[in-house]
Amino acid sequence: MLLWLLLVIFALVSEQRDSRTLLAPSSVYEGDSITLTCYGENLKIKTVTYYKDTKKLNLSKGVLRFSIPRAVLSDSGNYYCTVTEKRLWWWTKTSKTVKIKVQELFQHPVLTASSFQPTEGVPVTLTCETRLSPQRSNIQLQFCFFRDSHALGSGWSSSPELQIPAIWSEDAGYYWCEAETVTNKVRKQSFQSQIHVQRVPISNVSLETRAPGGQVIEGGELVLLCSVAEGTGNITFSWHREVTGTSLGKKTQRSLSAELEIPVVKESDAGEYYCRADNGHNPIQSEVMNIPVKIPVSCPILTLRAPKAQAVVGDVVELHCESLRGSPPILYRFYHKNITLGNSSAPSGGGTSFNLFLTAELSGNYSCEADNGLEVQRSEAVPLSISGSGGYRRDLVTARALGGLFGVLGFIGAAFLFYCWSHKISGESSATNAPRGASSPNLQEFTHSSPLPAMEELQPVYVNVDSVGVDVVYSQVWSNEQPGDSANTGRTFLENKDFQVIYSSVKKS
Repeated sequence: MLLWLLLVIFALVSEQRDSRTLLAPSSVYEGDSITLTCYGENLKIKTVTYYKDTKKLNLSKGVLRFSIPRAVLSDSGNYYCTVTEKRLWWWTKTSKTVKIKVQELFQHPVLTASSFQPTEGVPVTLTCETRLSPQRSNIQLQFCFFRDSHALGSGWSSSPELQIPAIWSEDAGYYWCEAETVTNKVRKQSFQSQIHVQRVPISNVSLETRAPGGQVIEGGELVLLCSVAEGTGNITFSWHREVTGTSLGKKTQRSLSAELEIPVVKESDAGEYYCRADNGHNPIQSEVMNIPVKIPVSCPILTLRAPKAQAVVGDVVELHCESLRGSPPILYRFYHKNITLGNSSAPSGGGTSFNLFLTAELSGNYSCEADNGLEVQRSEAVPLSISGSGGYRRDLVTARALGGLFGVLGFIGAAFLFYCWSHKISGESSATNAPRGASSPNLQEFTHSSPLPAMEELQPVYVNVDSVGVDVVYSQVWSNEQPGDSANTGRTFLENKDFQVIYSSVKKS
């Protein structure tokens, strides 16, 4: 009887262990769902318990299934279940063990960079490298990159690469990436990698000017351009006056150059300038640059300076034109009724003059113009009235005509007298050389052949030669005397033949 009882108990225990079956999927990948089902006789079940590696997973009343929504690698292990059910009494039955291995869907990503020690300003490419399982190669992945817990770019993307156009010192830090399936949301993260960004010091700072027409003109615009040949990161540019050293402005930007604009230039802005650049290393200063400011000419002032209060024909009038402001050289032009009279240059600035000999036609308005290449300004018109122009001109013309006429007549008269005098001397020489045997009546006949009136014989005769147009007057003077008796005629005439005298005197104006 005891033996039969032991056999019955052993059979019940064997039935308890073999009457339950645990169903599980044969192939499991990350992200797959796992459902465990404990099968057996449809008896009244009190409890079902699932175990993984002898560790209780869940305890539910009357539930034959246990699910894992998304499997992970750590879900791999040995699973079984136990069921407590009622027959004659409460029996506990245990299923066989089922081994489940969760396979990797894709490898853990690895972050790579084109350079982990880049120089500021250069581009950097980050890559999130991974590989799908050959059995699940159709799975779609998306990627995201991070720096110091901040997502980079636009967030999740289907591309495993991220382009950083230019990396700077503030971009240094720890980087990593994540890869995730589009479905089932299996996500994996790479290890963190540190990127060190190297900064390039500043070198060769220079200052340049930009102005319309290439010249800095008062009232115009001036741009001061400060630039560096090398230097990375945020660079702080500043502009200074050499005399005071004060800063005119400051800009910080990620660029190799910066501009400072002076919209309206004043004359006081002329002087020496320099700029500085600093990107965290030692600040570098440019060479000092002298910037001259050109000043357009102001409206000139025309002044007429005459020798008398009332200008008359024949006067010399000085036209003085001057601009009070303006960079030299200045060219002045003088006008009479908009007709150019002449021009004069002032190389060092200031004013200049133009002398004008007045004629009757020069009455009217006068003006002048100043031009220094930057601007042309014209003065206001100044009137000039010339008096006594008609009578004076007629008298001057008449005097010149009469002077010319008298000069011609005087020259002709002098020539005639010289001819007569030469002829007379010729006759006297013939009488003197007559033969000794000649009779006296011939001599008397010569003497009386050309008698002169009594008035002409008693008074000297004056003839002025070429008295017009020169400062010396030449005169011929001679006298004729009637002899007292015929016996002495020849002797007296011969003795007085040299009485002709030529005098000269200097005219005084």
